[in-house]
Amino acid sequence: MGIEYYVFGASGHAKVVLDILFSNAIAVKAIIDDNPKANHLSNIPVVNTVNFQNSDDFQFIIAIGDNLTRKKIVDKNKFHYFKAIHSGASVSNFSSIDEGTVIMPKAVVNADAIIGKHCIINSGSVVEHDCCLADYVHVSPNASLAGNVTLEEGVHIGIGAAVIQGVTIGKWATIGAGAVIISDVPDYAVVVGNPGKIIKDKGK
Repeated sequence: MGIEYYVFGASGHAKVVLDILFSNAIAVKAIIDDNPKANHLSNIPVVNTVNFQNSDDFQFIIAIGDNLTRKKIVDKNKFHYFKAIHSGASVSNFSSIDEGTVIMPKAVVNADAIIGKHCIINSGSVVEHDCCLADYVHVSPNASLAGNVTLEEGVHIGIGAAVIQGVTIGKWATIGAGAVIISDVPDYAVVVGNPGKIIKDKGK
């Protein structure tokens, strides 16, 4: 039968993921969704998961913005995944991008950056040299990571935030929109402001 490409999730985020695939001339067979609200999205048929039969020849991208939801879907389903990089992104040949990750238009990923599985590198964001991003990370539009930044699993960097060089942000932490991070952030922290301050611990 040959490889067929599928997108999981029929949200607004899926429209952007589809645009990445279209920019690379990847034909999407269908969009799979647990609770579809329409029959088509961007002229691609939407199929309820209860009516979908998987195959080893199928390749998936999860098009859901919430980091934890992506992780739950991966844990629940035995899909094969591919990565998707928009033709208008700038990605160094010396970087490493793992499966399931999407890189959107105008994003920059520089030399020796390592990006894990099922990450979102959103429009216009910058991941500088030697950064290390674990699985299920989301770097929002126009957010910037300076060199040697480490983001542990599930971190969400808000739109327009900036992280200075050498900082480590702990797992499942959330950095608010426009925040400026100048020191390490612990696991599960919610940080806002300039300079960034912890306002909540999601682990408690």
